[in-house]
Amino acid sequence: MQPTMITFKSYSSLRRMICIYFANLCMLKEANNWRCLAMGTEGERVIRDHWKVKYNKNGYPHVQQGWVLPPDKMTEYDPFILMADDWFKRGTFSDHPHRGFQTITYVIDGRLEHTDNNRGHSVLYAGDVQYMNAGSGARHAEEAVDDDLIHTLQLWLNLPKALKGTESSYQNVLVEDAPKVEIDGGYLQIYSGEAEGVKGPMDSLVPINMFELYLKEGESYSLKLPQNHNGHIYMLQGEMTFADKVTMGKTEAGLLSYQKGADDDAFDHLHIKANERSRMLIYTGKPINESVVARGPFVMNTEDEIHEAFNDFRMGRFGPSSQ
Repeated sequence: MQPTMITFKSYSSLRRMICIYFANLCMLKEANNWRCLAMGTEGERVIRDHWKVKYNKNGYPHVQQGWVLPPDKMTEYDPFILMADDWFKRGTFSDHPHRGFQTITYVIDGRLEHTDNNRGHSVLYAGDVQYMNAGSGARHAEEAVDDDLIHTLQLWLNLPKALKGTESSYQNVLVEDAPKVEIDGGYLQIYSGEAEGVKGPMDSLVPINMFELYLKEGESYSLKLPQNHNGHIYMLQGEMTFADKVTMGKTEAGLLSYQKGADDDAFDHLHIKANERSRMLIYTGKPINESVVARGPFVMNTEDEIHEAFNDFRMGRFGPSSQ
């Protein structure tokens, strides 16, 4: 999908400064702007920021869109770039190019037809996920089937510079192929990464966790996460309280605290309680910590690379149309 993007030429590294402030606050400095973010005790994750997603009604065929992760704050989400919540009819996301990143598309409702210029074709249903590595260049189309109104979440996942030149590839993860672990009062469905000793089937170039958690009213769960993974939550249904501090309801998004520089084998827990029957998605990944320039359908490291991508597309170097 090709949402409007903002160009980011460079960004300063994120440095965590430990301070004593009610014993559970830390200071973050980014681009010389100071902010206080709530931090949990050792071994505990908390929600460091959260918001209600705002939606724009666009009319036909792109009926409605909301930014779960707005693209103008991408440095806070590293390795993620943006996340869009879209309702659309056929004709919204016809043939278009991408380069330099990966997409993860989750179907909430309706039927999503995907075609690409490698002769790929598939139809995805509610609960299905498609992973795409755009790499050095991809052309594809994402369309509603027939007269369906399709509702999707699409996450953009960055690639490090060393992988931006890789060959494009696609992987469908059907809902029945994503392991569902039964827990007290609910389930944890594992699309990517590992939890409860079970691995998900998604094989992304940048390893991430992608889980769906369902809990009945009054039930609780403690989710184990890598300490050095940045991440976010999106509420699909109900209301949940996280770390006994922050309560979030349907269509709210939240950023997780994390420990920059922690060892890869260090973990902590996010404590979750359902105040009513609830369902959420959680995504986590290790920050890439590289400069990012994003414009239109391309995500690269420099302005020159962005100009090259646009020129390559105009010169036909992305191959024929996907439709």
